[in-house]
Amino acid sequence: MSIKVTVRSLWTTIACVLLALAAAFVVLWSIVGRNDDRPIRLAYQNHIGSAVCIVAVEERFFEREGIAVEGFPFSSGPACAEAIYSGSADIGTMGDATAVITASRGGPYRILASHGQGEHRHRLVAGENAPIHSTSDLVGKALAVKKGTSAYGGLLVWLAANNVEPASIRILDMGPSEMPDALAAGSIDAFVASEPTPSFSEARGARQVATLGGLGNQYPILIMANTRLLQDRPDDVRAAMRAFQKAAEFIEENPDAAAQIVARATGLPEHLAQRVMARHVYRISLDDDIVRSLHATARFLEDEGILQAVPDLRKVCDATYLPTP
Repeated sequence: MSIKVTVRSLWTTIACVLLALAAAFVVLWSIVGRNDDRPIRLAYQNHIGSAVCIVAVEERFFEREGIAVEGFPFSSGPACAEAIYSGSADIGTMGDATAVITASRGGPYRILASHGQGEHRHRLVAGENAPIHSTSDLVGKALAVKKGTSAYGGLLVWLAANNVEPASIRILDMGPSEMPDALAAGSIDAFVASEPTPSFSEARGARQVATLGGLGNQYPILIMANTRLLQDRPDDVRAAMRAFQKAAEFIEENPDAAAQIVARATGLPEHLAQRVMARHVYRISLDDDIVRSLHATARFLEDEGILQAVPDLRKVCDATYLPTP
């Protein structure tokens, strides 16, 4: 009988020890999961519009601000948005249309700033011998654009401003990477896209017909963060924003060096990187012009049926993390 009691007591002791170890493991894991020393995960686009992010990563501006940031380059804004949505990134950069669509999901996201913009970064490019020299010349022609993007929204507004009905043009939904080859082959007569796609085509003999500037939209490229990061590590977020600001200042003060850095990161020829970067304004801001541009893009997305309603951007935009002058 005493042996049975002893064995039972031994198993009870072992069970208690195992439970204690499991509890300790859970506590330790939760502490590690909240470790403020882990790198902030940044999803950014490896193209010309994200020059601020490229320079900040390549020139180690984050380290200079005392924080660790792990950069993950993606080929598109939607891919960056998905990285935030899935939890594999803490901060992501994306164009205005993608940012507004992401914000409309109602998830834990905040737009912290624009890091690049330019009303002339979306351009209409035609084939070298295409008889297209004005807006009215597009009637009956094959025009490629990626639908659902800010370039597409800008195109529709630009056509309306020039009294041309979209239905009078054969508008084709096409990815930017396909456009230069399609134009060179004669499959399309023209296309509308953001840089550097128009410049790529110009290097092959295409020519600009117009830009989509002058319509009251700056087509900003946004920095968006998960609210958990903002709540857990606000000082680190402010440090990251200072690093972005330093990168923007570097681009302004050292345009040739910045073009070299961006050319290496994107694979663009350096002279092309310089020319394309000149069509952008690289600064960290969330001013009234940026918010108005976001509203304009949101209204376009609603009109196109991509959004059911325009999100309340006052709840999504948070300028409190902007670097102080």
